Amino acid sequence: MPPTKTLERLIMYRIVLEQNAAQGVTHLFSKDLADQTGSNPAQVRRDLMVVGYSGNPQKGYAVIDLIEKIRHMLEPAEGIPMTLIGIGNLGRAIVGHFNRLKPKFNLVATFDTDENKIGRVIAGCQCYHVNEIPKVLAPYIIQLGIITVPESYAQKAADQLIAAGVRGIANFAPTPIRVPAGVYLENMQLTLTFEKVAYFARSKISGGTV
Repeated sequence: MPPTKTLERLIMYRIVLEQNAAQGVTHLFSKDLADQTGSNPAQVRRDLMVVGYSGNPQKGYAVIDLIEKIRHMLEPAEGIPMTLIGIGNLGRAIVGHFNRLKPKFNLVATFDTDENKIGRVIAGCQCYHVNEIPKVLAPYIIQLGIITVPESYAQKAADQLIAAGVRGIANFAPTPIRVPAGVYLENMQLTLTFEKVAYFARSKISGGTV
């Protein structure tokens, strides 16, 4: 299993490669990938060794072949089964995003406690009551659970997903949650990210250093 940072860079390489392929680009050198992803050529070459791919010194990396190599490592052939709790504004936006990425991502169900949403198809996905999580998710091996609920319900939502067998959680609620060993967690702190960007932007504007 590659280190987390290597995995993150491989995903970014794949995204950039797909963008280049859509523009008709057939080959890229490590410097090209480095320039487009904020890395450096030596790091790119080291990362791509993880997927067992080396470029041609004269032509560089074959874009389509490299995309397939990275996909083979990162993505199961049947797609990534996932679910989401909290179909508010943020939840709807995320569902809409992943619906455009089918069949790579397979959003099997969403959950909420709002009776006005339960039983409806929202943003292209069926919404169920959170109490139905065990029954609805039972036929699947869910790899990714997304939490977009208010702060007060975030930990309970995580516990419900974990009890249903989910072993990977992306938490967008504005509070950290706790998970047991064996569950991978990313606390997606949007406020932290926005404040950090704004802070460094102010520094650039003022010409100062931090």
